[in-house]
Amino acid sequence: MTYRIQKVSDKLEVPRSTIRYWEKEFPQLVNPKRTNGGQRRYSEQDIGNLHNIKNLLHHKNKTIDEARIVLKQGNTDVGKIDWQNQSILLTGGTGSFGKHFCKIMIEKYRPKVIRIYSRDELKQHEMRQQFGEEYIRYFIGDVRDSDRMRRAMEGVDIVVHAAALKQVPACEYNPLEAVKTNIHGAQNVIDAAIDVGVSKVIALSTDKAVNPVNLYGATKLCADKIIIQGNAYSGPRGTIFSCVRYGNVIGSRGSVIPLFTKQRKTGKITITDRRMTRFWLTLDQAVELVLDGFCHMQGGEIFVPKIPSMRIMDLAKAIAPECDIEIIGIRPGEKIHEALITEEEGRNTVDYNGIYVVMPNYSWWTRKNYKSGKKLPKGFTYTSDKNDKWLSVEDLKEVIYGPASMANDPDTKLATAIHHLNEKIILNLLNSEESIPEVNNQWIAS
Repeated sequence: MTYRIQKVSDKLEVPRSTIRYWEKEFPQLVNPKRTNGGQRRYSEQDIGNLHNIKNLLHHKNKTIDEARIVLKQGNTDVGKIDWQNQSILLTGGTGSFGKHFCKIMIEKYRPKVIRIYSRDELKQHEMRQQFGEEYIRYFIGDVRDSDRMRRAMEGVDIVVHAAALKQVPACEYNPLEAVKTNIHGAQNVIDAAIDVGVSKVIALSTDKAVNPVNLYGATKLCADKIIIQGNAYSGPRGTIFSCVRYGNVIGSRGSVIPLFTKQRKTGKITITDRRMTRFWLTLDQAVELVLDGFCHMQGGEIFVPKIPSMRIMDLAKAIAPECDIEIIGIRPGEKIHEALITEEEGRNTVDYNGIYVVMPNYSWWTRKNYKSGKKLPKGFTYTSDKNDKWLSVEDLKEVIYGPASMANDPDTKLATAIHHLNEKIILNLLNSEESIPEVNNQWIAS
C-alpha cells in the first residue's frame, strides 16, 4: 500500500515541504515511487523512516548530519549480507590476501563480481589463469590515480582496500613513495567510494600501525585515521568505513618462513633478537575477519582478531632444529614485541562476538550493534608478549607442514593435502623475486 504526500503529511503532522526536504536529505531512507504524472507515492517503510527522522530532528534535537549517522548505522543488515548480489572491488587484489580472498569468495559465497584493482599486469594474468573470469574482472590501475580509482568503483557495492607498500626496508628507503601509496591512496579510496555511492569499505591495517617505530607503520596509522574519519565525510551518500587490524600472516609473501627454510640449507639461520614475539594468523582467518567485519560494521570500528602469539626461537626450532643460530641484532624500525591494541584504545574497546572491536570516540558514532559487547578491564592492552594464547614448537610444525600424526592415516587425506599445500606455498615463496632478502629477517605484516 502506498500513500500520497498529503496523507503522509497528516500522519506525521508536518508540512509537505518538510517531507520533501527530508526526502532530499535522506535519499537512501526515503525514496517514494513516482506515478506516470510524477506524483509521489510513499511506502509503509518510507513512512516509518520519516517517523524516525522526525523523532531525531524534532525530539532529540539532532542535526541533519547526526541523524544520518544514526539512521544509516543501525542493526538492519547485521549478518544479512547476500553476497551473491554484491559487486566487490579489491585493491591490491593480486597479493597473498587478495588471491585467498578470491578463492574463499568463489568457493563459498559466489558474489556477483569481484573487481581486482592493481598495477601488475603479470600477476593479473596469473590470477586470470588460476581463477578465470566467471566471477572476476581485472582492472589495471594504481590507488594513487584518483580518476582511475573512481572509474573502477562505478557500480560497486563493497570495497576491500588491501593495496599498500608493506616491505619495511623499502618504505624506509623510499618514504615519499610509501606516503603516496599508503596515505594518498587511502584518501583516493575514500573519495571514490563516497562519490560513486559504495555501501561499505573495509581497509586492511597492521600491528605495525600501533605505536609505530618505522615509516610503514606510520603511514598505515595515518591511513587508519583517515579511513575512520571518512565516515564524517560520507554525508547523505551513506558510505561507511572501517578497518581490520591483524599481525603476521602465515603463507604470505612477507612471512619469515621462506627465509628460514632457505637458510636451513646452509646449516645456519639468522635471528635479530632471541626475545622476539609476534602475533600470527592464517590467510583463512584474515579473510573471515574481513567478512565478519562487513556483517557487523556500523562504520568507524577497527576489528581485531583474537590470535595466538609465537616466539621467534620456537619458529626456528620448528623449521630448522638442526641449524646453528646467529644473532645479528635488532634492525632499524623493528620491535621486540608487537601490539594490536594500546592502553588508550583499550578504554574504548569491547569483546564482541569472539573478536575485539576498537570503537571510535566521536560524536557522529553510535554503538547500536555492540550493546552486548563486554567492556575490557582498566589498563587492557593486547600485545604479543602478554598474550594468553601461544603456538608451541609442535603447533608451528603442524601449521607449516601439516599434522604429522595423521600423515600416514589411510582414512584421511586432509593432513597430506595440508602438507603439500604448505610445501607448495613455501617453494613458491622461495622462488619469488619478492621473498625477503637474506640480510634482513624483519617481520612484515601482509
